Amino acid sequence: MEFELRKWKREDAEDIAKYANNENIAANLRNVFPFPYTIKDAEEYVNFCVDNNEERQICRAIVVDGHAVGSIGIFCGADVYEKSGELGYWLAEEFWKKGIMTRAVREISREAFDKFDIIRIFAEPYAYNAGSRRVLEKAGFVLEGVMRNGVYKNGQVHDYCMYALLKEDMDQ
Repeated sequence: MEFELRKWKREDAEDIAKYANNENIAANLRNVFPFPYTIKDAEEYVNFCVDNNEERQICRAIVVDGHAVGSIGIFCGADVYEKSGELGYWLAEEFWKKGIMTRAVREISREAFDKFDIIRIFAEPYAYNAGSRRVLEKAGFVLEGVMRNGVYKNGQVHDYCMYALLKEDMDQ
């Protein structure tokens, strides 16, 4: 399925409110991603992305047929983590298992390695999120470890995984 990664536009908020308001998406993300997901939540997020100067982060809309149906970003670390960037993403459920996210992860990873002085991009999916783990593996990320009982989500303790892609591995 065809898609594009592009900078956010304020008018994307309506699409995001529609597609992000999904308990199955929220269940796989940090608590900062609310459910229900309101138009106010969408406007705040989109405005944050539009106003971002991209000095230490890249935020992109995932667009299919002119509609923003997901989000992907890389956020550079600070202090001793300044050479690393954290990857985060979500996609509307109706677009899962269509190859979009794997290609989006590769594209934004390449952009981040080109733009920032980082050597590593990491992601931390919950261990039970097989779909997200597969996306990362197909995009070249390597499982570095499982953090046992590392997160508390929806009243339950879960394991999460540490995946990473090194710049030197992407250049090969």
